[in-house]
Amino acid sequence: MRNIKLIIAYDGTGYHGFQEQRGSGLKTVQEVLEKSLSRLAGRSVRVIGAGRTDAGVHARGQVVNFDAAGWNIPLERVALAVNGLLPPDIAVLKAAEVEEGFHARFSSTAKTYCYTLYNSRVPSPFYHRYSLFVPRPLDLAAMQAAAGQLVGEHDFASFQAVGTPVKTTVRTLYNAEVGAEADLVRLIFRGNGFLYNMVRIMAGTLLEVGLGKRPSGEIAAILAARDRTRAGPTVPPRGLCLEEVEYGREGNRLDRAGRRY
Repeated sequence: MRNIKLIIAYDGTGYHGFQEQRGSGLKTVQEVLEKSLSRLAGRSVRVIGAGRTDAGVHARGQVVNFDAAGWNIPLERVALAVNGLLPPDIAVLKAAEVEEGFHARFSSTAKTYCYTLYNSRVPSPFYHRYSLFVPRPLDLAAMQAAAGQLVGEHDFASFQAVGTPVKTTVRTLYNAEVGAEADLVRLIFRGNGFLYNMVRIMAGTLLEVGLGKRPSGEIAAILAARDRTRAGPTVPPRGLCLEEVEYGREGNRLDRAGRRY
């Protein structure tokens, strides 16, 4: 078996998430990608995705892999060939042949998500699809102080959507940053895994801190409560983007303070 890994980017606005939903009639990124790969392969191709991004969520670094048995397109031409069949809101950025045991989801060591806020007195039509408009001033220092309390291994039950059972709600967040460039405020989260809606709930909680609706020191109590009602709102999906998925030794990096994780 040949196993090919693709890094893809997409604007999730027009899709009902990444993962195919058979029989639903809803368009997904996976469905569109598989149709293009199947046309090139001359047979049915199924892909495995690293993350099941929700409806309206975007990606710059989604990773998929697929069984490429009988695939005869040279690796250096894969992106060009697939992109020729894809709509303009999905693109293959890179292709690589990986070992047979590689699994886009289960082999990953870390994922990075970014939530973008457009913080200005007036909205911008150019950022509407990719950010949440926030017209009031934000206390970025307070937001950064609150974000720092999320870093580490914690039970993130308070930051999980209700009614989504998992074996454990314990996750490790390696990094949580709040940065600003002009009117754009970016909330960046890097961790070993994320619960359903976890990033959007963390972003909603930090937004409330920035708006002065809750103190920055409240995060520890929210985590300890293990109660979804204690955290902030689930912000809209359009501001969320899957930035990167890491594998193997790529996960052993240094954070900005020089600490290895």
